[in-house]
Amino acid sequence: MSDTKTVSLFNKDILMQAVIDSVRKLSPVHVIKNPVMFVVEIGSILTTAAFLRDIVAPDADSAPLWFTGSITAWLWFTLLFANFAEAVAEGRGKAQAASLRKLRQDIKARILVSGKEESVASSTLRKGDMVVCEAGDMIPGDGEVIEGIASVDESAITGESAPVIRESGGDRSAVTGGTKVLSDRIVIKIGADPGGSFLDRMISLVEGTSRQKTPNELALHILLVGLTIVFLIVCVSLVPMAAYSGIHLSATVMIALLVCLIPTTIGGLLSAIGIAGMDRLIRKNVIAMSGRAVEAAGDVDTLLLDKTGTITLGNRLATDLIPTPGIDINELADAAQLSSLADETPEGRSIVVLVKEEFHLRGRDLISHDAHFIPFSAHTRMSGCDIDGREIRKGAVDAICVYVTKLGGEIPQEIHDITNLIADNGGTPLAVADGARILGIIHLKDVVKEGIKDRFERFRAMGIRTVMITGDNKRTAACIAKEAGVDDFLAEATPEDKMRFIKEEQAKGKLVAMTGDGTNDAPALAQADVGVAMNTGTQAAKEAGNMIDLDSNPTKLLEVVEVGKQLLMTRGSLTTFSIANDIAKYFAILPALFVSALPQIAPLNIMRLASPQSAILSAVIFNAIIIILLIPLSLRGVKYRPIGASALLRRSLLIYGLGGVIAPFVGIKLIDMMLQVAGLI
Repeated sequence: MSDTKTVSLFNKDILMQAVIDSVRKLSPVHVIKNPVMFVVEIGSILTTAAFLRDIVAPDADSAPLWFTGSITAWLWFTLLFANFAEAVAEGRGKAQAASLRKLRQDIKARILVSGKEESVASSTLRKGDMVVCEAGDMIPGDGEVIEGIASVDESAITGESAPVIRESGGDRSAVTGGTKVLSDRIVIKIGADPGGSFLDRMISLVEGTSRQKTPNELALHILLVGLTIVFLIVCVSLVPMAAYSGIHLSATVMIALLVCLIPTTIGGLLSAIGIAGMDRLIRKNVIAMSGRAVEAAGDVDTLLLDKTGTITLGNRLATDLIPTPGIDINELADAAQLSSLADETPEGRSIVVLVKEEFHLRGRDLISHDAHFIPFSAHTRMSGCDIDGREIRKGAVDAICVYVTKLGGEIPQEIHDITNLIADNGGTPLAVADGARILGIIHLKDVVKEGIKDRFERFRAMGIRTVMITGDNKRTAACIAKEAGVDDFLAEATPEDKMRFIKEEQAKGKLVAMTGDGTNDAPALAQADVGVAMNTGTQAAKEAGNMIDLDSNPTKLLEVVEVGKQLLMTRGSLTTFSIANDIAKYFAILPALFVSALPQIAPLNIMRLASPQSAILSAVIFNAIIIILLIPLSLRGVKYRPIGASALLRRSLLIYGLGGVIAPFVGIKLIDMMLQVAGLI
């Protein structure tokens, strides 16, 4: 997906296609989905009919032909500009979908039938089929690795060039159709029928074909319909008032007045705003399964994050060596290295790295010393090395203590004191022994990711409470939580605990977001209002969440929340502008219409427009132009700032409310002056 990120806001190809789509979207079947623009289309049809009638059989009471023609043309332009905004937003998604379709090729798959391999087209695969993939093979469909381990190139999906490991029996067993196996051999159980793969869903989502209106959008539509009805009543009531005052208002004037007063600005941009919100999330390499999920992200109150791999680097690393009294630290470092050379665990490798960097102990000649290495065993919880008659061991403190005691050694009290101190600080102690002597303790620590504390500060500024989830004991969890800067933690957490916590938060009226990648996370991901599953996770996790992070970066929730808030802010800001805009047009146009018959309202005619016809035509032109001027803002979104709700409301009213009031007065007056200069009025 990396190549789709470079699609510019107004790509030439997208613009050309959007112009064509703007005309196609004039179909009443499409426009009726937007009640405000449907009213505009009906008005456009009626004024077109009036214009054609006046050409064939002009009426004495009809408006001038040039006026009716101009109004008709600009009403159609208003519709086209609104359709253009939606078409541009959809076009960017279609450009992304086109690049994804290149991955969906009908490749050959080696299916296992009664233990034998048969070559079939990937399009014939069904859920539950077993297929074999080896180095160089394209994975024919979504599924789970049930046998083997392999390196997989997922750059076509994620844009990341580094290969990933996929293996059976863990949380990294899910594979995606269209990715490529780089090494080894794996057996995959297909998890989706043709057309239902992750890639197919992505294409559908980025094209916008499965986008449904969110609850907020529906509520806003109801508001816009209500305002349209109110202004329809206002316009109808003006007819007898004008007749009483001796003013004739033609059907063309009334239609133009109605279109200017109803909220056409937000009505024309609403669909584009929603599509663009999902598009911005896709550009973050996050696929949202619905617009509702994006909106919910903008209203999140509580955020649950796994400790391992999210807040910490994932594996505990050796950070310090603490010798017992009377033991030289260099002797401890030497023994720690020898006892860890056969330990292939991440912790064991980190000890070798620490000793190499801090004590400059590098490779040595061990062959001539007839060294015998003892690898780490979960049974003994130790690793070690027998060399030159020495038995060097490293492992869990209690296991080493038992080992030393059996050899007749004694356990210094300082060992217990150091062990308790490390545990109190959230670390893990490992003891090192040389025969019957305990040389000291290795301090293993969960390393908090760099910059994670600043991210939590940004969440706090948004008013979002962060909660760390971990299987560690409460003492360890408290230390990590304090260092990371989260607001709270859930220690010794089971899947049931996560579910219970989410339900308790939701019972308080809060929206909860959570990240996860394992099958045991699936229930909580499904329960959360925003469940972000990692693309590297299991199929169960991806199906349970309503978002999938293609980069598998759990901390990306911050960006997801920001995109959600930006969507809500953009819609709210443009709605504020639109309503203020309509009110301003009301007070700008009506005095110009009635001032000739009612001289007493002359003080209200601050615009001093050239004529009633100029007032109407200028307003209609402004009404159309303002939509196209706001398209870039609706697609890019209002810039998000982590400030409080009250400050955000004040800022929106000041910029978009006041701007919505001022813009019509300035714009309509300028258009009126240009019409005068051009001699059209």
